[in-house]
Amino acid sequence: MESSQIAQVAADTTDPKAGLRAVASLRVLADTLELRQVEAALRAGMKWQEIADALGVTRQAAHKKHAKRVDPTIPNLRRNA
Repeated sequence: MESSQIAQVAADTTDPKAGLRAVASLRVLADTLELRQVEAALRAGMKWQEIADALGVTRQAAHKKHAKRVDPTIPNLRRNA
């Protein structure tokens, strides 16, 4: 099922069980996409504060969520910054 179809199911309140499964699927998709964008940002030289600002969270929250999950081959990644 395409993500747009999943979003339609998630928005439809006539079948809560299907809607909740769709919401869970969208959450996994959003987390996956967020991690890919964080990795792209780090590769582009962005700092954790810039990434956090773009995500609307604190630097600490962004770092805590992603630092251990990002691709370890990203050059010059400061996991403690």
